Amino acid sequence: MSLPTVQTLVDCADFSKTVQPYIPQLYALPTQILQNLSSLQGLKDLYLSTNPLIAAFSLSLFLAPVFLIAAEVNRNYSQVDRFWSLLPTIYNAHYVIWAHANGLPTERMDSMLAFSTIWSARLTYNYWRKGGYNIGSEDYRWEILREHIPAPLFFVFDVLFISTAQSVLLFSVTMPSYILLITSNMAGAIPSTLDIVFSQGLVGAVLMAAIADQQQWNYQNAKQEYRKSAKVPEKYSQQELDRGFNTKGLWAYSRHPNFAAEQAGWVGLYLWSCYVTQTSYNWSGVGAIAYLILFQSSTWFTELVTAGKYPQYAEYQKKVGMFVPGPLSALSGGFDAEAAAKLEDEKKK
Repeated sequence: MSLPTVQTLVDCADFSKTVQPYIPQLYALPTQILQNLSSLQGLKDLYLSTNPLIAAFSLSLFLAPVFLIAAEVNRNYSQVDRFWSLLPTIYNAHYVIWAHANGLPTERMDSMLAFSTIWSARLTYNYWRKGGYNIGSEDYRWEILREHIPAPLFFVFDVLFISTAQSVLLFSVTMPSYILLITSNMAGAIPSTLDIVFSQGLVGAVLMAAIADQQQWNYQNAKQEYRKSAKVPEKYSQQELDRGFNTKGLWAYSRHPNFAAEQAGWVGLYLWSCYVTQTSYNWSGVGAIAYLILFQSSTWFTELVTAGKYPQYAEYQKKVGMFVPGPLSALSGGFDAEAAAKLEDEKKK
């Protein structure tokens, strides 16, 4: 059986019972795929007989050298970025398809996939409208890193982190979905009201991220229009646009509300897996923790660049939390007045 037979819900979160027995499949899978390449039925049978977590992990490992080669050939290191919004939902869809193909109940899994699909739609759309899929488009942070890291070391960084670690990370955030899949195979595992609360909460996190995205998009467009025409667009003041960064809407309470909601979604999926297995924590949380660490480090680097561009950003950092709102997050009045005064003082010097 390619899915473990467990006796209790707690067992569904036991790594030694639900993952460890299937690790040998990982080593045998490449040879088995090659042996069945000429047979569609053979590939289908192999898919159904392979543990779904192992199959998903194998795909993430397969993609790593693909990303690496594409990055090095094109000298463009945003290859993983272009798939960032797609791969988690591909993995989650895989779990749901596998469950349907094996005749397992999928009500809980379908709700999870609905969240994941909406998450992908929001992030893909936002990445597309910012030009992320344009030929030659690359995250500016990779260029900055290349300027400060010798080429041989940057290649190692590409191998270990950009292409491999990030590919595996996008798989790992979906590991709680595997636990949801296992619980669906247990007799009497009927979704409850709290399952609905979890699924709607995840969708709510995506909607919050979408609102933050739009607020940032509106501000950046207004700033560009102001710089081109010297005319202040409606709903913004000259002071706000001269500042260079958005502090209105959700951005008045969090310096990165879209990132905060993004992380909340995948942490919420992990907490959902804890709820359905009646555990306080489980091994699938490794993915959520790694996601949080990545966002902490990448946002720190982003803000390092931003603070160097905009003099008032340091004051913004003091008053507003990076992700979680703090007691000084209400910017209306206080921050603007102080920042404007400081700006005037700087001009007089």
